[in-house]
Amino acid sequence: VGMSVMLARGNAADPVAAEKAARAFTYESLFKLGNDPILRGEQAAQAASKVAAIPAVREILLKFQQDFAANPPDGKPGTVLDGRDIGTVICPQAPVKIYVTASDEVRAQRRFKELQGRAENVTYATVLNELKERDARDANRSTAPAKPASDAVILDTSNMTADQAFAEALKIAEAKLKQS
Repeated sequence: VGMSVMLARGNAADPVAAEKAARAFTYESLFKLGNDPILRGEQAAQAASKVAAIPAVREILLKFQQDFAANPPDGKPGTVLDGRDIGTVICPQAPVKIYVTASDEVRAQRRFKELQGRAENVTYATVLNELKERDARDANRSTAPAKPASDAVILDTSNMTADQAFAEALKIAEAKLKQS
């Protein structure tokens, strides 16, 4: 939704533009944008954080996200959702909740390398500062602040490779599913 506003040359913090984009959001637009590398850029991350703070946008997207989780596309048996309030707001009854985290410095270094790999002109200091600003904005918003669900398993990936983090998340999910 944030990128939809930005692509329409709007301001992601504008509640009117953000609500309009949220109301126009469909599965088709999700899959059309879903593979666009622009969604992995810093501009998209900042725009997402800004529209996420707008209560009307959150309300509109809540049902969309819950429907997506309950009715996976193409008859798939389940979904994996990524977001800062998935376990607390979107799918509080999910059988497996993993809150993936890492230190600010590690997250900023990973993001910096990712953005450099796409030839984006950024500095580590800027990435770290923007990450901290986004975290503060998301943690302190009045609607659905970003925090782990009380029954989530915290997975600190600060000292893990991507493959190690995936293997650990899979192990956690398998153990949780065996318990239920």
